[in-house]
Amino acid sequence: MDFLVVADPLASFKIYKDSTFAMMVEADRRGHALWACEPGDLAWTQDGGVVATCAPVTLTGDATHWFVAGERGERPLTAFDAVLMRKDPPFDAAFLHATYLLEMAEREGAKVFNRPQALRDYNEKLAIARFPQFTAPSLVTSDPNRLRAFLATQGDMVVKPLDAMGGASVFRLRPDDANLGAILETITDYGQRTIMAQRYLPEIAAGDKRILVIDGEPVPYCLARIPAAGETRGNLAAGGRGVAQPLSPRDWEIARTLGPQLKADGLLLVGLDVIGDCLTEVNVTSPTCFVEITAQTGFAVAARFVAALELRCT
Repeated sequence: MDFLVVADPLASFKIYKDSTFAMMVEADRRGHALWACEPGDLAWTQDGGVVATCAPVTLTGDATHWFVAGERGERPLTAFDAVLMRKDPPFDAAFLHATYLLEMAEREGAKVFNRPQALRDYNEKLAIARFPQFTAPSLVTSDPNRLRAFLATQGDMVVKPLDAMGGASVFRLRPDDANLGAILETITDYGQRTIMAQRYLPEIAAGDKRILVIDGEPVPYCLARIPAAGETRGNLAAGGRGVAQPLSPRDWEIARTLGPQLKADGLLLVGLDVIGDCLTEVNVTSPTCFVEITAQTGFAVAARFVAALELRCT
C-alpha cells in the first residue's frame, strides 16, 4: 500500500520518541510505501481535485540521517491507500484549512485518518463536554469574572488555551495568587480569547495518564506522565517523566465507553488524558506515546495501529 503522511517537516522529528516515526517504521517493515508532505503542500485544482506536492520517503535505519526523500512531485490524494494527518497543533487557521482540503479529498474517494470533520468537531479540550460523567468540574469562557467565580467555588484550578499542546500556557491558580489578575488577563487576552478552566486534581502527582484508543479499542497500557519537582504539568514536553502502566479499572471504563463513539465518528487514533478518575482531554490531532509504552512494556503499539490502518484500507 501507499501511505501519505501529512506532518511537520521530517527533519524536525525527534525520532527517539516520535509516534509518527514509529508508525512509519512499522509500515515500512510491513512493505508499505511511504510518502510525506506538509499541510502547506496540499492544494485543490479544478481539473485535478485535491493534490499533494509530496516526496517518496525511504527509511535508512540510521539514527541521525534516518530518511532519504526522493523527488517531489504532484499526486492526487486518491492515488494513496491512506492519508495520515499527523500535523501537531496549534489548531490554527492553517490547520483548519488543511482539514477542509482533506475533507474535499475524502469526497473524491481518498481515505483520510483521522477523519477531517472529526478533527474539527473534537476540539481536544472541549470534547470532554461530550462525556460529562467522566470529567472534573470545568468551565469554558473568555470572561475573567466567570473564571474568578469558578475559582472561588473550586478553591484551586488549572486554566489552559483551547488550541495548544504539550502543556503550553497552562497555569495553576489559587484565590490568593498575587498574579491572578494578570494571568487571567493574559490568557484570555483581556476577555477576547476563550479558554478552559478545570478544578485542580491533586492526583496529577501520580501522573497525567495518556490512554491510546485505536479503532475503538484501548491499548492495555497507558503512559503516566509524572510532573517534575515543583511543576504542575505532567506533559513530557514540560519535563514530565513517562511511566508506562496497565490500565486501571476506571481507565478501562472510560476508554471502553468512549471507544465505540470515537470509532463511529471517524477517529482511528485517539489519546485520552486522564488524571485520577477524571477525563481531562480527548487528543485527536497527533496523539503520541507509542515509543514510550512499547519500550517499557513490550506492547507493540505501532503494530496495532498499522494493522488497524490496513483493515480500514482493504
